[in-house]
Amino acid sequence: MKMDFMKMKKILIVSRSFYPENSPRSHRTTELVKEFARRGHDVTLITLKDEDLHGSFEREFGIQIKDLGKLRFPSIDLKGSTGLSRLVKRGIRRLLLMLFEYPDIELMYRVQRAIKAESGYDLLISIATPYPVHWGVAWAWRTDYPIAQTWVADCGDPYYGLENDSFNKLFYFAWIEKWFCRKVDYITIPYKGGQSAYFEEFHSKIRVIPQGFSFPQRRDTSHNESGLITFAYFGNIKSYLHYAVPFLEKLNTIDRPYKFIVYTRRKELFKKILTREALGKCVLRNYVERDVLLQELSGVDFLVHFPYQNDSQKSLKLVDYNFLQKPILVYKNDTFSDRVFEEFLEYNFENKRDFKDYRKYRIENVCTQFLQLTQESMPLMASVQR
Repeated sequence: MKMDFMKMKKILIVSRSFYPENSPRSHRTTELVKEFARRGHDVTLITLKDEDLHGSFEREFGIQIKDLGKLRFPSIDLKGSTGLSRLVKRGIRRLLLMLFEYPDIELMYRVQRAIKAESGYDLLISIATPYPVHWGVAWAWRTDYPIAQTWVADCGDPYYGLENDSFNKLFYFAWIEKWFCRKVDYITIPYKGGQSAYFEEFHSKIRVIPQGFSFPQRRDTSHNESGLITFAYFGNIKSYLHYAVPFLEKLNTIDRPYKFIVYTRRKELFKKILTREALGKCVLRNYVERDVLLQELSGVDFLVHFPYQNDSQKSLKLVDYNFLQKPILVYKNDTFSDRVFEEFLEYNFENKRDFKDYRKYRIENVCTQFLQLTQESMPLMASVQR
């Protein structure tokens, strides 16, 4: 018998980030929109719309994109600032972020205004970060005028319980998080270990739905033929400085040829830490489209991974690492990691990280999990009401 969640649904997705932006939340939004549309669902996306870019996307995938409106709160740009001016600007930017979640707090108003008149949807998915997207939905949500039968708040990283930020959130943001969590039907997180970063009273609402990917045909995974040991890292480096910085310092001590390819937005960090000799062995590249990235990485010998220091988050790059089936060096700045790195440089991958099954991350499976939430009975504990 065909399950009811397989029937065509009217779906509303609200997100700050969308194609062609290259970020995890943009990827999450774009892949969900495309796959829901491919299955024939009636999909509406509310985001920051670019008429030139998104008009063709609407026609290609048969969806509707509505505009959140132009954001007017300016960010505080540090580019070109030096000395005292840069220090003052940095301090003001951090203070406004800590006190008001500035400039992203504007999204709370934009989202509320954009969706308050929407109704009749089977499923609403709001995507964070930034969290004011969820807060805007909560502001617009009314039990007597429901926007959708089911609201799912999709959370890439925790907010109030985030442990790898430089500063803790101020106490009143706990009230805001609890306010929106009381209203939402489900909170989806990509990794079960992240549940501990959310208030325990809402754990019954948490469901684990991983990031969704479309995977290309598997490419050749053999080692490169140049004879020069080649390894790579891509993506965010800021969240992993606790291990990344010692690794770069380790590179300065390696007195042998190698090639380290890095896809990053923080080239200045590498130039600051690496010696001239080590920097000459590195190739610093800008971000590229994921399909291009996977093709280019298929030619390296191994991949470098820096884990989080806590167990509440998990790096999404491991999905593509596992898909590529390349040996993975897990570097933790300890004696064992240094020894394994030396082994990898000699093409000895015995102590590589075990490969995990990447198929649960297929976007087809991820979309099905979201649709199943519309059919779960008794989704909330009696003690947690909207």
